[in-house]
Amino acid sequence: MDWKIELVAIPVTDVDRAKDFYTKIGFNADFDERPTDDIRFVQLTPPGSGCSICIGTGISEAAPGSVEGMQVVVASAEEAYRQLVAAGVEATPVKDMGWGLFTFFADPDGNKWAVQELPKRD
Repeated sequence: MDWKIELVAIPVTDVDRAKDFYTKIGFNADFDERPTDDIRFVQLTPPGSGCSICIGTGISEAAPGSVEGMQVVVASAEEAYRQLVAAGVEATPVKDMGWGLFTFFADPDGNKWAVQELPKRD
């Protein structure tokens, strides 16, 4: 039996601001609905990913900005860095960490992301 991670909740203070941020950096806005008066569920997916994130109201009790260690893998860390900077995001310059090239950024609430280019394999 496969166990697949397909959705991760990211706690935010302002759903519209966060949705704008994630779509600005290229995530696809898949779903934005209010199934009840107390819940707003927004699903966003990075291009090419089998796993999405969700933001909203009434979906998590975690503190906004408390997520650390979210990671996406890209073909080119340098290209991802340039895309983030072009979108107005503060990202770290690409760094070779031995197990790949990385750039790091945070969303407006401070949730921390790593972007990794995997090392070339022989």
